Amino acid sequence: MRTINKLILHCTATPEGRNHTLADVRRWHLAQGFSDIGYHYLITLDGIVWEGRPLERIGAHCKGHNTGSVGICYVGGLAPDCRTPRDTRTPAQRRALCALVTLLLLRFPRATVHGHCEFAAKACPSFDVKRFVSEELNG
Repeated sequence: MRTINKLILHCTATPEGRNHTLADVRRWHLAQGFSDIGYHYLITLDGIVWEGRPLERIGAHCKGHNTGSVGICYVGGLAPDCRTPRDTRTPAQRRALCALVTLLLLRFPRATVHGHCEFAAKACPSFDVKRFVSEELNG
């Protein structure tokens, strides 16, 4: 198993309430020339956590930070206008994200949690990850 030092949170940058499947995101990434879906996990609107790229494989989700990280993505992240970043996580997605990050931190205790926006000029994941860690994850 590769060494994991970061969990990087993402959104699909799709409008609030519009669900997309793992197959959809995989298709988008393949169309961009990726070898597979770039994320290791995808959380759909109903809170189901889907396994994407195997953890043993380096992801393709955060340029310059893929080697030692796990990419976790939730479906959503935009207001209905398809342009304005917004925390669109459903209650089920919030619970699933907390549970998944908790499990991954148990497995990789030296890992830290980050938003994609910390490494790229993007709003992704469209919520404050530091607040998520202090209030939702550790609250």
